[in-house]
Amino acid sequence: MALINYAAREINVKIVYYGPGLSGKTTNIKYIYEKLAPNLKGKLVSVATEQERTLFFDFLPIDLGDVRGFKTRFHLYTVPGQVFYNASRRLILKGVDGIVFVADSQIERMDENIESFENMLENLETYGLRLEDIPYVMQYNKRDLPNIASVEELERNLNKDGVPYFEAIATKGVGVFETLKEISKRVIKALSTRART
Repeated sequence: MALINYAAREINVKIVYYGPGLSGKTTNIKYIYEKLAPNLKGKLVSVATEQERTLFFDFLPIDLGDVRGFKTRFHLYTVPGQVFYNASRRLILKGVDGIVFVADSQIERMDENIESFENMLENLETYGLRLEDIPYVMQYNKRDLPNIASVEELERNLNKDGVPYFEAIATKGVGVFETLKEISKRVIKALSTRART
């Protein structure tokens, strides 16, 4: 849930990039970080152990407006890809305000996408959260590779709620900011709705 900093007049929200290993979560975060103006972003932090890595940074968008006079600062996180690191994945989801599920479009990765999505649902449940109560979007990454599933197949297997999806080639920045913009708008809308109630 969003944290309010009254002194700075900021609402801090957490967006988590979730998905299977090597699907492009880190590539998304790094691309966004590289393209943002230095005065809008904090430091890119990498928390690495021998086997896993988590990246995060915060930024203050200037074009999304405010919520009841408060600026919104976004904190973007990646989770370790492998379900093996489930404790870390669960911990990173704590206090989440929005999720980008990054799926690997390669046909042979479909089972891993499904497993990772189901793992995300289970981890949200540990905090008493349901996906339908959290703004989220889908990103179908690696659309430039030769052996990819159709968007229809990805939608059928992963997007049962029919949320917005974006085709992406994160290594080239294709679809990266479009995905971020949509999840940011959805999070702001959810915060504004909560602020009115």
